Amino acid sequence: MKRGVCQCKAALRCAPFFASPDTLNPATMNQATVPTAHPQALPEPDLVCSAPGWERVEFISDLHLRPEDPATVSAWLRYLEHGRFDALFILGDLFELWFGDDMLQRPPEAPGSELLQRSIQALQSASARAPVYLMHGNRDFLLGSAFAQHSGVRLISDPCVLEFAGQRWLLSHGDAWCLEDRSYQTFRQMVRAPAWQQGFLARPLPEREALARMARHASESQRSAGNTAATSAPDAPDYGDVDAATACQWLRATGCQTLIHGHTHRPGQHDLGAGLQRLVLSDWCGLSQPPRREVLRLDRQGQVHRLSPEQAAAPTPAAQAPVPAA
Repeated sequence: MKRGVCQCKAALRCAPFFASPDTLNPATMNQATVPTAHPQALPEPDLVCSAPGWERVEFISDLHLRPEDPATVSAWLRYLEHGRFDALFILGDLFELWFGDDMLQRPPEAPGSELLQRSIQALQSASARAPVYLMHGNRDFLLGSAFAQHSGVRLISDPCVLEFAGQRWLLSHGDAWCLEDRSYQTFRQMVRAPAWQQGFLARPLPEREALARMARHASESQRSAGNTAATSAPDAPDYGDVDAATACQWLRATGCQTLIHGHTHRPGQHDLGAGLQRLVLSDWCGLSQPPRREVLRLDRQGQVHRLSPEQAAAPTPAAQAPVPAA
């Protein structure tokens, strides 16, 4: 276990926001070999060991921060300012789009620059009080060391293991284990390759931004057309779900009993058998009715609490029943 952290139609549904159209041929994707998600085939996950004084560790994911959802941006900034966490883990998709750390150099009048600067300032203040860990998601996997340096966050691998409250917790964004979406898994393997990322980041920033927004528009149009009553909300994406067998393999390989992940926008608790379970985080969306935003908290007894950001940030949070262990 690695230490030292303390530092295509189906594909279009999820994250092909950074590729030119010629790289998104569904026929080519479907013919490709989907990479294995077995733990023995991938590098060892990072390990985060809790500090002695930690009493509240909190998890959020899938905020998809963007100017078009000011309610989520406001809730996020208030939560960072008033949060009472001893450590915060952001498990992917903090931003709706991220197409390179040179976004930090855009002029103040550029679209989204105000949101980015306010978020960075809030992260700087929060990380000065308590460690803030950031994992890549399928929307913002190009977040890099420059962003981490500017914001004060600590980048962690996906998956990552947390030791806290006498237990080991497996953390992931979750997209790598939604194996039924073969086209997306092939796409993910492509865009996570260093050579592909170097080539994409060599393009001019305006070109990357134009490609990202064009692909996002196509993704949203297709998502709206493909939603069914089976999703948890009318505007929830159809990402498939985490493969239970793969989740169990990873839990056993890392000596963990509980997986905490996001990505699917389907908050809940799932018993995987043999004392294993997975906890799914909520997305944040101020445009839905009712608005969705939730913080998952682990206390020092290892109990799980689901709180609103307001409850999590309150000096004396309202009583909240813990989620029972599987």
